[in-house]
Amino acid sequence: MTKAGRLYVVSTPIGNLGDLSDRAREVLGRVAAVAAEDTRHSGQLLKTLGISRPMISLHEHNERERVPDLLDRLRRGEDIALVSDAGTPLVSDPGFHLVRGAIEAGLVVSPVPGPCAAIAALSVSGLATDRFCFEGFLPQRPAARRSRLAGLATETRTLVFYEAPQRLAASLADAAATLGAGRRAAIARELTKLHESLYHGTLGELAARAAQDADMSRGEIVLAVAGADAAPAGLAGEVDRVLKALLKSHSPSQAAALAAEITGARRNECYARALALSGE
Repeated sequence: MTKAGRLYVVSTPIGNLGDLSDRAREVLGRVAAVAAEDTRHSGQLLKTLGISRPMISLHEHNERERVPDLLDRLRRGEDIALVSDAGTPLVSDPGFHLVRGAIEAGLVVSPVPGPCAAIAALSVSGLATDRFCFEGFLPQRPAARRSRLAGLATETRTLVFYEAPQRLAASLADAAATLGAGRRAAIARELTKLHESLYHGTLGELAARAAQDADMSRGEIVLAVAGADAAPAGLAGEVDRVLKALLKSHSPSQAAALAAEITGARRNECYARALALSGE
């Protein structure tokens, strides 16, 4: 009976090729095929490494249909490497359906760890790293983006986002308005690359700078935001109770101002909850 192959989830550099591990290089050089988010991009990486392997396109638009064939190849004994364009696969990148399918089929899935932009940015953010939550990309549409941020306003863990360059200034402005202009934050841009840049400050300061400095909105960007201060026991429930009553006759802004005065909670946090409760 043929021994089943192994699916390797391989992390690749986010910029600096020197960050590719020896093990990743070895695995990529011996697998039967490499499933890649963009075969042209990953093919160039392999070429630079002096590696020639068959490539299989696996991206968000074709992953589900490709999974059955890849699982069959694994069952037949072929080892396959999964890579994304940069960093660790599945972290805001394709691969979830393949990995889950392999696990459900009883096949072995092995990580080949390495670079991850979210973790790299968090490590140099100057923000708390003991507890954090990764939120991927914020919604593109302003209303949906503000709603997502409002739902995170009372999250006490450090928040980590990816952001597209063309939306950075708008997202920072929305974050400052929703989470509070005084909330500490950090922006990591082009990590490990020639033009690597780190920006630290409050959301208000970073939003103002992004509106004036075009260089902030270039390349690959990670935004880290400090978590909210923990609310006293019972205060969050009291704020919601008061807001629900006030929102029957007041706008979210008016309700937030009154709720802050009544409960003693911070106005920006009341406003975020008011937006969430009103569905705006």
